[in-house]
Amino acid sequence: MMFRGMKVWLHVDDDDQRPVVHDNKVLIKYQLDQDHEYWVRKEAVEPIDPARLKKPPARTDLRPHHPFPPKTIVVYTDGASSGNPGPAGIGILLRFGSHEKEISKHIGIATNNVAELMAIKTALKTIRTTQIPVRLYTDSQYCLGLLSLGWKPKRNEKLVAAIKKLMEGFKDLKILKVKAHAGIDDNERADRLAQEAASGP
Repeated sequence: MMFRGMKVWLHVDDDDQRPVVHDNKVLIKYQLDQDHEYWVRKEAVEPIDPARLKKPPARTDLRPHHPFPPKTIVVYTDGASSGNPGPAGIGILLRFGSHEKEISKHIGIATNNVAELMAIKTALKTIRTTQIPVRLYTDSQYCLGLLSLGWKPKRNEKLVAAIKKLMEGFKDLKILKVKAHAGIDDNERADRLAQEAASGP
């Protein structure tokens, strides 16, 4: 099946091969051999369009091509909301050299935009060293516009203002846009962490 533009595996009943449904949600996995499972809205899962199965040209490097200064903290953030608004979660991957940190946190009932912003806020608050370069990736055009392109918020004003205040404390911080569900491993990890967190505390 397809979910948010990605092929997923759907849990079905062994006897009649119908999807297992609980509270109008179905259980999916991105990979059969992974441990993480996600309950998502039944309506959000759809049959695979055969045209989508055509493989794109192979890429040897699935990370975005942005030149980094030496010793840069690289961050991927994502937010997820089941219902928009609905149960929401954030997913964050932080990397500095060979060190990595993952954050997956349920944030209660929120919209997807709030979850995306909360992921960025949480990531910035997690970084203790503000004097070295930070490159933060988001697949949300909404967040990029508000935080880097001068868009004026029509809602979530306090949250946006709090994030901008945090950004001022960094010596070299750039927020960059990454394409969602494009096979970029680190962004997919952040997405899975957010989806997992949205499914429950």
